[in-house]
Amino acid sequence: MEQRELRNIFGQFASGVTVITCTNSDGTAHGATVTAFTAVSMEPRLCQVTMTKKSKACAYLSDAPFAVNVLAADQVDIAMNFAGRPCEPGPVWAEGPTAPIICGAAATFSCIPWAQYDGGDHVIFIGEIVAAESSGKQPLLFYRSTFHDLGAPSSAAVWSGSCDDPLNGWFDAETSFTPLHLLPATPIGSN
Repeated sequence: MEQRELRNIFGQFASGVTVITCTNSDGTAHGATVTAFTAVSMEPRLCQVTMTKKSKACAYLSDAPFAVNVLAADQVDIAMNFAGRPCEPGPVWAEGPTAPIICGAAATFSCIPWAQYDGGDHVIFIGEIVAAESSGKQPLLFYRSTFHDLGAPSSAAVWSGSCDDPLNGWFDAETSFTPLHLLPATPIGSN
């Protein structure tokens, strides 16, 4: 399979867009746009980012604290800036708990190093989350090599939150159910 074909197939998976931020060897803030980000564990609180070995940020992240900035839908210019196409004005930085963070992001996870693994032409970094915050903004998405926003909710959105959760689902905590095979037989046609 050609590498480009595989990349296009991977592109069928819509993902969020993040900028992984850290400091370089002289303490200057640095970042890289990354779509390979995922939650790993709730206890301990871990997340994963995967970066190409060719990137400068990959070398800076080895055994270093970092932040995962989940970009907001209005931050396409920031995504492009850290993908190698600088924009003006550039990003607005703030001091984060572990590494510099980008202002205006949809969410930010501040991490300390947990583990690092060889991932072929990439390196897999696992970070322990020591702080996290959300701005409530809608996220920026990446699908088929193009940026997108969430758009209108689908008609299936009415089912969100109905997962039999006693706090917000259809059934409260006192509801009980009898499996069908334990119910008395009812003749067909009777109510």
